[in-house]
Amino acid sequence: MTTTNIPVVRAANTSRRAPVRALLLLLPAYALLLGVFAYPVFESMWRSVSDPQPGLDNYVWAFENSQNIGILLRTFGNAALATVICLLLAYPYAFLMTVVGPRARAWLVVIALIPFWTSLMIRTFAWIVLLQDSGVVNSFLELLNLGPVKLLRSNTGVLIGLSQVLMPFMVLPLYAVMSGIDGRLVTAARSLGARPSVAFFRVFLPLSLPGIAAGALMVFIQALGFYVTPALLGSPSDSMLAQAIYAQVSSLLQWGRGGALGVILLVSTFVLLGLVGLVARGAKKRGLAVEVFS
Repeated sequence: MTTTNIPVVRAANTSRRAPVRALLLLLPAYALLLGVFAYPVFESMWRSVSDPQPGLDNYVWAFENSQNIGILLRTFGNAALATVICLLLAYPYAFLMTVVGPRARAWLVVIALIPFWTSLMIRTFAWIVLLQDSGVVNSFLELLNLGPVKLLRSNTGVLIGLSQVLMPFMVLPLYAVMSGIDGRLVTAARSLGARPSVAFFRVFLPLSLPGIAAGALMVFIQALGFYVTPALLGSPSDSMLAQAIYAQVSSLLQWGRGGALGVILLVSTFVLLGLVGLVARGAKKRGLAVEVFS
């Protein structure tokens, strides 16, 4: 009886030690997360209510200043526009990656990954050369009698730079989801009499919605915190919230006001993500209800 119980006891001890070992392996990651993310966030939150004096004066200044409200709206507006632009350009590109052959798909993947291999500063300075008043883009527009157009030091230039930098973050989630969609479903819809456009919008597009949601969230959240691209391609009147925070902290040494702007951006992002989550959950429940009652 004792001999047969030994393996059981050893298995129980091993199963108890497994979570402890996993926790020990995760400790360096947790320490890094606390050191480089949690501590700076809490420090900014503390400074926002304690510098230069305890209270909510920094938040009152942030919401009473119309310039800050304009910067906040411009930040979210540019992030939303960049997300829409990336989606409109990345969706057909990702769809093309799913229908071409293996060799062409490999080249398309490489093209999508090239921005990750190039420095952000180099890409932004390249856009400065292309978008300047006598640059390549304006020279081409003049040939078509459409220019010159003020692209550099404008919000249009900022949107172009944001869209190009963030495009891979939309292409890759879309391709990951689209590559898992069974093409026979679209073929079956067409064989039952649906036109190609109807089969695409009624079958393929709904199945690709998780990729759209993932890519849109990645692009939107990253666009909210961009500093380099708006600073180099835009003008002071087109500044975004990251530039305003940098100006308050670095130039004016107003750590409390910079922290307040950062907290407002963080809370606004969380609120928006929460609303998106509620909408997605409601849509999922409605879809399940339709399936149950149909």
